[in-house]
Amino acid sequence: MATVRPFRAVRPAQKYADKVVSLPYDVMNRQEAEKMAEGNPYSFLHICRSEIDLPNQKDPYDRSVYEKAKQNIGDFLNKGVFIQDEEPALYIYRQVMDGRVQTGIAATVSVEEYQNNTIKKHEFTRVEKEQDRINHFDICDANTEPVFLTYRDDKRIRLLIEGWIAENKPVYDLETEDGIRHTLWVIDDAERIGHITELFEEIPSLYIADGHHRSASACKVGLKRREEHPDYTGEEEFNFFMAVLFPDADLHIFDYNRVVKDLNGNTVESFMAKVKEAGFKIDKKGEDIYYPETKHCFSMYLEGSWYRLTAKPEIIPDHVIDSLDVAILQNRILEPILGIEDPRTDKRIDFVGGIRGLEELEKRCHEDMKVAFAVYPVEITDLLNVSDNDMVMPPKSTWFEPKLGSGLFIHML
Repeated sequence: MATVRPFRAVRPAQKYADKVVSLPYDVMNRQEAEKMAEGNPYSFLHICRSEIDLPNQKDPYDRSVYEKAKQNIGDFLNKGVFIQDEEPALYIYRQVMDGRVQTGIAATVSVEEYQNNTIKKHEFTRVEKEQDRINHFDICDANTEPVFLTYRDDKRIRLLIEGWIAENKPVYDLETEDGIRHTLWVIDDAERIGHITELFEEIPSLYIADGHHRSASACKVGLKRREEHPDYTGEEEFNFFMAVLFPDADLHIFDYNRVVKDLNGNTVESFMAKVKEAGFKIDKKGEDIYYPETKHCFSMYLEGSWYRLTAKPEIIPDHVIDSLDVAILQNRILEPILGIEDPRTDKRIDFVGGIRGLEELEKRCHEDMKVAFAVYPVEITDLLNVSDNDMVMPPKSTWFEPKLGSGLFIHML
């Protein structure tokens, strides 16, 4: 049973929506955030990356950064940039990227169900990243950005959503600079809200697609508030956190590729020999970019040439995790040959989201890296299977696009 609950969103007044919406906090650094928000006092980056408003503050985790975010939320409300809906609602959020459509429900989900694994995970989190969002949510007294959840497609939910879209006009319909179209409808009819929430009660599990740190942090803030209010009833807003729930059929996972700084003391010749010995067939493809064609097929860029690496059947394990291409690459090449034991902490490896294209891998190899690997994208069924088995994917396995727009809704605690 999955609890999906309406909430009173704080969101942009219609005339400001296109100026407010931004990329999520964790896809850019401070300098990029400053440039994106330049000349736009309404950008949500003034809230999710509020250090850009503190030019002398070098530490992005200083308490003053979170206090500034809280102040900016208040300023946006006072100036009418933000409004808050008077009654709890559900929100239909549609994104269109390169003609591909994904349509979800923005709502709040249960801290309790995060704890009991009704909301399933597939990644580990890092303490310092968790603490950052704990401080941000707690001091702002709000979930400022939603978690990206998925669920197994249900035609009944889809029909209810499509019916509302057909009958009602959106409150926002805008296109951002990156070419993503964002459209939002407010479901404010109690009967329709009831139908949707009842259908979600029949959904056995929700799955975190993107936002493991946000969800872990939101949950811990909720638990902290419970300790502070021992007479809590379970109905308070801090018992829930904000998410957008998309059916799995709508989602597309991009590849998440790797670049490595050196060959770990190997010559090109000895490295290639070790890759062959590790169970890969190597085919030189030349200077033109080569994309992996199927699972267990990899692209490698080295010394100005592209290669196809095909994993031989005997090295492909019959295991949910170890049979993933990112795991085969790590366990057969990155760790034993290139010495990358922990890709989450090793400074010799970096990761490039597939949205940047394989041209970015060539560029990195010409600038600061030696060798690049492109993997065939993880499929959504892999993610659900891993989560259902209470397992964890290797780091940087999935890259979802489009990213959720930030600033279209805030959940006050």
